[in-house]
Amino acid sequence: MTVAEETEVTLAVGQQKELPVAPDPAGRHPDPRMHAILEIGVRSRGRPERPGAPVPGTGPALAEVLIVDTSRSMLHPAAKLHAAKDATVAAVRMLPDGTAFAVLSGRFDATLVHPGAGSAVLAVAGPGEREAAERAVRILDADGGTAIGTWLDLARWLLKDHPAPVKHVLLLTDGRNEHDHRAAMSLETALDACEGRFVCDAWGIGDDWDADLLLRITRRLHGRARAVRAESELTTAYEELVAGLLGTAVPELRIRLTPTPGTVIRQVKQVVPSEQELPPVPAGSGGRGAEYVTRAWGDEVRHFQVVLTADPTGRETGEDLQLAAVEIAVPDFGRPVRLPAPQPVLVRWTDNPLDASRQHPGVRRHELYQRAGAAVAGAYRAWLRGTDGRDTADRELTRALALAAELGDTQLLGALRLVEAAPGTGRVRTGLKDVDWQHLILSSALTTPPEASAVGPAEGGAAARSAEAAGTPPGSGAPPGSIGPQGAAPPGSAVPQGAAPPGSAVPQGAAPPGSAVPQGAASPGPVAPQGAVPPASAGPSLPVRPDGLVECPGCEWLGPADSVYCGGRCGRPLRGAPA
Repeated sequence: MTVAEETEVTLAVGQQKELPVAPDPAGRHPDPRMHAILEIGVRSRGRPERPGAPVPGTGPALAEVLIVDTSRSMLHPAAKLHAAKDATVAAVRMLPDGTAFAVLSGRFDATLVHPGAGSAVLAVAGPGEREAAERAVRILDADGGTAIGTWLDLARWLLKDHPAPVKHVLLLTDGRNEHDHRAAMSLETALDACEGRFVCDAWGIGDDWDADLLLRITRRLHGRARAVRAESELTTAYEELVAGLLGTAVPELRIRLTPTPGTVIRQVKQVVPSEQELPPVPAGSGGRGAEYVTRAWGDEVRHFQVVLTADPTGRETGEDLQLAAVEIAVPDFGRPVRLPAPQPVLVRWTDNPLDASRQHPGVRRHELYQRAGAAVAGAYRAWLRGTDGRDTADRELTRALALAAELGDTQLLGALRLVEAAPGTGRVRTGLKDVDWQHLILSSALTTPPEASAVGPAEGGAAARSAEAAGTPPGSGAPPGSIGPQGAAPPGSAVPQGAAPPGSAVPQGAAPPGSAVPQGAASPGPVAPQGAVPPASAGPSLPVRPDGLVECPGCEWLGPADSVYCGGRCGRPLRGAPA
């Protein structure tokens, strides 16, 4: 087996830097919120000959739990249960030898189908285990109701102590979580217990599944919600999904934000290829920073929106000041990873009250997607009212079509036209079923980046679409294109020749977080944005202290010698960075 070469992670920060310090002509006080788009890409330069095979000495790369809905409704029609069995068997057959796995049956409660009731450990894939799992799946029958919280909780129990870097649950259901009130564990309680423990993809089959339920699960568990229109499509869909999982390039990637004093992190969320709130976890002990965990990266690009607030009182105007430093960290998983240099989120306080009205294209795009999703939801609610809601449904559909056209999202436009009476009419066609709307709701939850990079008109280059947004399974899409600004060096070119140590979370040339930095100092100040001229070129070198640090002349902050912006309360450029 040929071990994969290093994986490269790239980072670009896009933002509209100007924020006003004075009220606008109408007397309204400025919004102190700074919105930034982080465009993060993962690209593998090589892969093992057998996808999903572990690197020697690292153990299995994947632990997989397959959950099959076996409630009574899966027999109406029986083709749903037959398709579920076929797809589950196909997924098990694809698991490489040594992969940990289990199959669960879900009703009012969850039952361990394979490796068998009462087992405390996962099965380990091999010819015999795969055949035994297939036999167990083939004899499944359906009865009872649906209580998905208990299904997820059993999956959590099976995966909780497993060392595999990728822990994944694939859940299939044909209905709604109708018996949650009778369950031993409610869905909300289960989601609280499972969040951060594994990634869950949730699939719908048949005519009675609930898109909002699937999205609720996957947004909490960092997965993706999908559905098949015909039972016969499920096996191929499962095979594509498992192939993507086995091609995972980075099991876990952490976004580390270190704000300057006086700056507050208000929100971090993924906005491409779908919207997901990211809860913070502490970054180190006693620091100001926070980390935001993302999982199961293939070769793809994702976008994240960061919202910060800061007080302009006493700050310089007309000058780029740092609000926060952005770093990428990847826990060790046995393969070399090249990480990007830290990047700053900046602000330029201005006396021009009109500057704040210019939204960054990436932020604006996400707002358009939110409005399109709201229009689809409004059209569905109106449709449920029958004749009384027909006019409202038509208006909301027309609004959604216009927003999709403005976004240039052909996937969303195509999904909307499936419920339109005729192209261009903006009227909801007659004869729709509820499931048609459920498919549309899932489609409206998918987002794509703009054709131009999210780093903005003054800084941007072309961005690659994420694999999922382009409709390809994770890990099987084309490698992301350069996400650095036009005129910048190729991603990673600032890193000296040679790979970082396996799993290293520190870019070469950057000081390790917390190393030699006195208590209360920010993490390493970021280098200049790719393609930018470092402010240091405008002034003499700052002296480097015996401990390897430089001191900001404005606020006496101490930081690594290669810092370009102050990580302290002033956030000013270090025009005297060392030569």
